[in-house]
Amino acid sequence: WKEKNVAVKEGLTLVLALATLIAAFGSSFQYGYNVAAINSPAEYMKQFYNDTHYDRTGGYMESYSLTLLWSVTVSMFPFGGFVGSLLVGPLVNKLGRKGTLLFNNIFSIVPAILMGCSKIAKSFELIIISRLLVGICAGLSSNVVPMYLGELAPKNLRGALGVVPQLFITVGILVAQIFGLRNLLASEEGWPVLLGLTGVPAALQVLLLPFFPESPRYLLIQKKDEEGAKNALKRLRGWDAVDWEVEEIRQEDEAEKAAGFISVVKLFQMRSLRWQLLSIIALMAGQQLSGVNAIYYYADQIYVSAGVEENQVQYVTAGTGAVNVVMTVCAVFVVELLGRRLLLLLGFSVCFLACCVLTVALSLQDTISWMPYISIVCVIVYVVGHALGPSPIPALLITEIFLQSSRPSAFMVGGSVHWLSNFVVGLVFPFIQEGLGSYSFIIFTVICLLTTIYIFMIVPETKGKSFIEINQIFVKMNKVSDVHPEKEELKNLPPVSSEQ
Repeated sequence: WKEKNVAVKEGLTLVLALATLIAAFGSSFQYGYNVAAINSPAEYMKQFYNDTHYDRTGGYMESYSLTLLWSVTVSMFPFGGFVGSLLVGPLVNKLGRKGTLLFNNIFSIVPAILMGCSKIAKSFELIIISRLLVGICAGLSSNVVPMYLGELAPKNLRGALGVVPQLFITVGILVAQIFGLRNLLASEEGWPVLLGLTGVPAALQVLLLPFFPESPRYLLIQKKDEEGAKNALKRLRGWDAVDWEVEEIRQEDEAEKAAGFISVVKLFQMRSLRWQLLSIIALMAGQQLSGVNAIYYYADQIYVSAGVEENQVQYVTAGTGAVNVVMTVCAVFVVELLGRRLLLLLGFSVCFLACCVLTVALSLQDTISWMPYISIVCVIVYVVGHALGPSPIPALLITEIFLQSSRPSAFMVGGSVHWLSNFVVGLVFPFIQEGLGSYSFIIFTVICLLTTIYIFMIVPETKGKSFIEINQIFVKMNKVSDVHPEKEELKNLPPVSSEQ
């Protein structure tokens, strides 16, 4: 076990670092980029929709029709994400984690070309179809990248690497906001280029990712390729003494032999996975319904209603994006220090307080002259809170609290909840904003509070534990030791040594 204890303390190797960067830049970056890319040029794009309609029919669209068509354009992206989430299980089991990421680039490169050509083709339908396709790309990558990196990483780095995809999502948002400045690409001529740039990271990933290893867990457990798994581990860890890690993966495999592959239906039926499943649903719904995408999809409108001058809004929005990136970088460094649970509690609590104050500030901004500045501070504080815990941690937890046989299905469930919630917020928030005005953030306040209470009561700490140790915490919570053992995922769990 000496070699094992030395290995666990081993740092980040070049191969592992580059695999992480290429997977996250090629996939997660695009997710963030596409969330924010249509925010800045919205007015030019709506004008293009209207002009196209005029060319076809000789008349302009009614205001309601244009708002509805724009809402559909915005919400096609999260709807595509939901579709992508449903494809996660079948694809990662058939093509592997790396293979799925490579295949997924089809859903980025094709729509990038279509969006780039939409203005020349005089077709807004191309944009709507492309938003669906880049959504499918984001739905797959937001689930597969954390799974891939979680399975590549040694357990002492799993938290830090698990947060990297979220870091690249925030970098994608910031890059889209910078390119979307009026004097860059948010113009009548520039917006097709702005939308088409999403294909660049995908092309780089297609060229570079084939040179990096597949997930050793996938190779050993699903493909039964022990030699391939050992070689992958040797490249990732930078040395040959990987037998103990192969043994740990094999133990996990033995523990799950009775279960086989666990489908989504079976996942919902298994008592031994009840609290894991409920926790993922609660965290993913809380992450999206807490209002983060309301802030990103409609950031400009929030700032305008907070009293920022029209020509200054774009800079405030980009500044918010920069704050998001900085705080997510902090999360990468503190997740192994403070743990997952504390960051989630801290993050949701900050979001709750920010939403409370923002509601008051928005309702009083017409009567008190300095209230608009409080509104802007609240938005920035909200972004800080969300970047610390609610944004990066839930996907990392799916990798940690499910074992190999149930992990793909768990990502399908978590991803579906994530994207459906995202879709609902994208479609409904403009109408909530019209109906409730300054009180529209009350809904998000309640959701932040409920999620915080759930985490405090239920979610355990997973920092520094092996996948089997984490699952044994849930065995106790699920009270399954003597309930239909033949049907349970953890039937033959080996005893965990104190060194593991």
